[in-house]
Amino acid sequence: MRLRNKPWAAPLIAANPDLISVRPVDMAGKWQAKFSQQQPLYLEVGSGKGQFIIEMAKAHPDRNYIALEIQEVAIAYILRKQVALQLPNLHLVLGDGADLTDYFAPAEVAGLFLNFSDPWPKSRHEKRRLTYRHFLQQYQAIMAPNGILQFKTDNQGLFEFSLVSMNNYGMVFDLVALDLHHDPRVTDNIETEYEHKFSSQGGRIYELVARFPQA
Repeated sequence: MRLRNKPWAAPLIAANPDLISVRPVDMAGKWQAKFSQQQPLYLEVGSGKGQFIIEMAKAHPDRNYIALEIQEVAIAYILRKQVALQLPNLHLVLGDGADLTDYFAPAEVAGLFLNFSDPWPKSRHEKRRLTYRHFLQQYQAIMAPNGILQFKTDNQGLFEFSLVSMNNYGMVFDLVALDLHHDPRVTDNIETEYEHKFSSQGGRIYELVARFPQA
């Protein structure tokens, strides 16, 4: 969802270069310098207003997290929260999820999260879906050996497409959940803003957790 422009967003971003990087093509292999200590690095592509990534950073202080978002206003909402919280294991990036191999070095990322990505429902737009094989190639290029890819959606069509796409790519599934919030195997789910609202209205959430094939 495209958010309305907020006049405070750009000045807030400009005022906090220590907390947010803007299209950082010079940071590949150097991300640990942005955190208080070196720890496994996890990336969320498309962080929205940040509820998921902030709660993950709070719940797992032994991991470093990057929130990547293409919308300036959305990342500014996360930044406003981070200015107040000052979580030492969270850094923000204003950038495009299609440019991950420009932002990250090979094997730099231990895990990647895709939460409620745009489903691009028309067939002619399938190459824009974040689980299309071109994107999977990018994720694999920056992922550490045995790193995890976690994908959540409320869109059955996108879920089915993603399941087929990852399977055809040779990925190994740790979890396939057809109704995440009622799956007894899942005990540590952290919700996004949208997920909480949608599921509270009775909507079904789908999840995949998968790993890339090892050479």
